[in-house]
Amino acid sequence: MQTFWQILVITAVLIGTFFSVVGVLGYYRLPDVYTKLHAAGKVGVFGVVLLLIAATIWTPLSIGRGLILISLLLLTGPVTSHAVSSAAYRLKVPLRQAIRDDLADKTNH
Repeated sequence: MQTFWQILVITAVLIGTFFSVVGVLGYYRLPDVYTKLHAAGKVGVFGVVLLLIAATIWTPLSIGRGLILISLLLLTGPVTSHAVSSAAYRLKVPLRQAIRDDLADKTNH
């Protein structure tokens, strides 16, 4: 049974590391603050959640504490990304290669 948990932890660490690396690569390669926040917010959060799942299984961290950390991360990650992108839009940080801007009509009136 311990081999099963070890395989599960190794898989979660590898997939979580992959998501984290993709998030960093997206943050480096994407052109503007809005797409960078998308990469860092979505991909990075899932990478950290998988690493927390592995840490909860492998270490003596209780499952309750691990679930609280995961739920707080899933709740605050998207909210933080939205707040930063909203602030960037209000500060008129330019969109790069934007096809459309749905907020332009609502904020100019």
